[in-house]
Amino acid sequence: MGQDLRNWNVEDEKFWESTGKKIANRNLWISIPALLCGFAVWLYWGIITVQMINLGYPFAKSELFTLSAIAGLTGATLRIPSTFFIRIAGGRNTIFWTTTLLILPAAGTGIALQNPDTPLWVFQLLALLSGIGGGNFASSMSNISFFFPKKVQGYALGMNAGLGNFGVTTMQVVIPAVMTLAMFGGAGRALINTSGTLIGKIPAGTLTYIQNAGFVWLIPLIPLAFLTWFGMNNIRDEHVSPNIPGPIGAFSIITGMLLIGLVTATFGLWLLLPAKVGGAGIMLSKWIVLPIVIALTVLLLKMIPGEVGQNLTRQYRIFGNRHTWAMTVIYTMTFGSFIGYSAAFALTIKVVFGFQHLVVNGVMTHDTVNPNGPSALMYAWMGPFIGALIRPVGGMIADKMGGAKVTQIISVVMVISAVALAYLLQKAYVSATPETYFLPFMILFLILFTATGIGNGSTFRTIAVVFDKEQAGPVLGWTSAVAAYGAFIIPKVFGEQLKAATPEYALYGFAIFYAVCIVINWWFYLRPGAYVKNP
Repeated sequence: MGQDLRNWNVEDEKFWESTGKKIANRNLWISIPALLCGFAVWLYWGIITVQMINLGYPFAKSELFTLSAIAGLTGATLRIPSTFFIRIAGGRNTIFWTTTLLILPAAGTGIALQNPDTPLWVFQLLALLSGIGGGNFASSMSNISFFFPKKVQGYALGMNAGLGNFGVTTMQVVIPAVMTLAMFGGAGRALINTSGTLIGKIPAGTLTYIQNAGFVWLIPLIPLAFLTWFGMNNIRDEHVSPNIPGPIGAFSIITGMLLIGLVTATFGLWLLLPAKVGGAGIMLSKWIVLPIVIALTVLLLKMIPGEVGQNLTRQYRIFGNRHTWAMTVIYTMTFGSFIGYSAAFALTIKVVFGFQHLVVNGVMTHDTVNPNGPSALMYAWMGPFIGALIRPVGGMIADKMGGAKVTQIISVVMVISAVALAYLLQKAYVSATPETYFLPFMILFLILFTATGIGNGSTFRTIAVVFDKEQAGPVLGWTSAVAAYGAFIIPKVFGEQLKAATPEYALYGFAIFYAVCIVINWWFYLRPGAYVKNP
């Protein structure tokens, strides 16, 4: 345990059965809770901001939306350097260090939430740091891909990603519950609006310990730091991590590359955000900013001198493969939707169904609290729960049916669900009784989450089959990096369209994108004469 591995050949059946399977499964089952905590810390702003509204923190709804957007943009950007960590720094070194770094935003969030007068920029800085948890997905998936043979890649990657994705659901269940308890000291604050947990509503006036939303993640993170170090392995073969430095050198490389991602993400946010929330005031279009951030991050990483830069140049060969770009678009459809809807779900429920939409003096208003509105914290966990639960199943179905065929089926379901949801949101956001639309809204969103979860498993199975063993890991990381921008794009688009009173436009736009992905998937993997047939 904890030692470096050499001559790791899991495609050899005898080696796999006698030695490889046991070691691979141990690394997988340590990787899963570490990744789960990464997702939880990355996306907990979607729940925290709802409770900040319920407690009367002195921020506008638009300002609170920026916290999820900042975490989303940063987490996606940090996946770009994280894509290349395994070859440069080793699997055990990477998972240990990136998991340990999560202690910083978790502890900092708990401290900041204790004081309602904490300025917005502090929360924005903590949201930036929580993006480390989002970045961890790329390195985790790349690492696990090297431990398992191709015949079970759908299962292995599905389990790591699917149960890791449970960090979203775990966070959405755990945080509302622990906020009701005086677990870590500090004063409680009385709710000014009703809140809720998994089991029911919490009335206004109840004491709430919102700081526990950060502190609670220290409970698993501290032991996980030890477990990742003593239980995981570096694979020192040529196709994985042949020339890694010692631990201190590896940690320094990882930290330096993460800092590059943090700098480029901060620059992108500065271009995007209005001056009143710390931006430049340019408010450049997100569709311009994202390519700038991605290109700048890739370029700055490549400029790192010495062996690290040379190593990155070798791994950048994936960009010359047409399948890298096809799978990036397709995985953005599945995982980008899953993670984006997960980030926006709770606040969307709160804003659409938690308020009455009334015409006052000829103007539609959205500020009157709806006494019959559902509690966002009671329901927000359901979609991510189903999407994460079904992902390993999607991988296993794809192992049998072929990944592209499964992806095509769920893509059609996503188009239909998105169009139907757009219609419902259009009706609900102009209704004095929006709760009458909530049940079909939830059913359709759960169908949409189910489709994204199955597609997450099937697309990663396709990647594992299409690419050789050296490129598969970096491609898994790269596609997940770009797809993770869904955690930024979807909350941002929902926020903009809700402000414009046209939330249905967001989902119509997503449906058009899904239709484009259907064509791409068919052209590359399903048509007669496809480049690779139904991988």
